[in-house]
Amino acid sequence: MANNQRYFIELAYDGTSYHGWQVQQNALSVQELLNKALSTLLRQPIETIGCGRTDTGVHAKEYFAHFDGPQPTEGTVNLRGLNALLPHDIAIKSIIPVHADAHARFDATLRSYEYHIHFEKNPFLNGYSWLLRDRPNLELMNKAAAIIMEYIDFSCFSKSNTQVKTNNCKIAKAVWEQTENGIMFKISADRFLRNMVRAIVGTLLLVGKGEMQPEEIRDIIESKNRSNAGMSVPACGLYLTEVKYSYL
Repeated sequence: MANNQRYFIELAYDGTSYHGWQVQQNALSVQELLNKALSTLLRQPIETIGCGRTDTGVHAKEYFAHFDGPQPTEGTVNLRGLNALLPHDIAIKSIIPVHADAHARFDATLRSYEYHIHFEKNPFLNGYSWLLRDRPNLELMNKAAAIIMEYIDFSCFSKSNTQVKTNNCKIAKAVWEQTENGIMFKISADRFLRNMVRAIVGTLLLVGKGEMQPEEIRDIIESKNRSNAGMSVPACGLYLTEVKYSYL
């Protein structure tokens, strides 16, 4: 297609009904529906490239993808029109023309996630936060979270057999906070491995429940063995909340 313009598209989605962001055979994904809506709107085949994968059931308050489409003329890429073609659980926030080699995945400098936990049965949090019976010790979990930030190789928190060049990530923030309904874990890094945040949360909860000491997290990380870390907590409490770029 001649004279194409590259666009960044900012969106948010409730991941409950989807098998994550990425197109998959025999499973509904956010990317599939977005590609279809853009192709319908622009009357040409459109393929988006996302800023990363999200697992089945994970939510995104902020997500970016890029695509190549026609040059921006009035009404070409219509925000309202695109939203009208998408289901209620996917919302487009903005469509931004960018330079031709801008890349939603490779150019992201920081990604942030939140994991939400509540302690009393609440029908309005079901599917959007994980219900735990007992309150863990927040102070101990924050001690362990601070130790995690001293490391860069997180093989122990990565889903097995993933095809990535490196398991190194630079974590800029890892902290537990009280919320109105319970507690929340916030983590920011330049990149994340598959299942990494959910595995970290599951491991920190072992500390919070008194099943291991904060310092024991060092042995887990240094072992580089996923089976030494805690379980992966359910996807329902996990949100991608921020993706940063130097030019946005």
